[in-house]
Amino acid sequence: PGWGNNELEYYTGRTENLLVSGGYLNIIAREEDYAGHDYTSARIRSLNLQEFLYGRLEARIKLPTGQGIWPAFWMLPTNSPYGGWAASGEIDIMECINEANRVYGTLHYGGGWPNNVNSGGSFADGTDFSAGFHVYSIEWDLDEIRWFVDNVHYHTESSATWYSDAAPANDRAPFDVPFHFLLNVAVGGNWPGYPDGTTQFPQVMQVD
Repeated sequence: PGWGNNELEYYTGRTENLLVSGGYLNIIAREEDYAGHDYTSARIRSLNLQEFLYGRLEARIKLPTGQGIWPAFWMLPTNSPYGGWAASGEIDIMECINEANRVYGTLHYGGGWPNNVNSGGSFADGTDFSAGFHVYSIEWDLDEIRWFVDNVHYHTESSATWYSDAAPANDRAPFDVPFHFLLNVAVGGNWPGYPDGTTQFPQVMQVD
């Protein structure tokens, strides 16, 4: 519980929180009393099913919205060869908090927590990302990771900036090993804050 971010949700594998219907993957956050928590949701990952090293990686997603709602499409290293989080890296392809009017692309790297750092950028052009589907992408090569929304390039990070304390002589570490996908909708947490009287449930992230 909390995932280190003081989140409120309890992740389940129930069809109330996770199902494929009509050609869409649906991750559903609900307000309900379950396992001692006030909210449920789902978090899925492609660990040991599909992993990636370099290339263009993208998903077409319709985002949820509301105070305290935190959807994410992101990546973690499959084997963490440089050590625990975040010495082996994290790639956030898309995160969004609260009102769905800005999306974020971020890298986490450096040392193991709490000696980790992050850098990234954001995209906001007046779009309500909860009103329809949009394509969130990265292009990842040896020395750069570039972020896009609907093919609009909005941020770049390079190996001149990122690093891993475990491999100081390797400029490409930690983003030179296979990573896998994660998709989830968190409720509450240090970054978005917590739901209030304006937050409506259920909230759904749909992946085409």
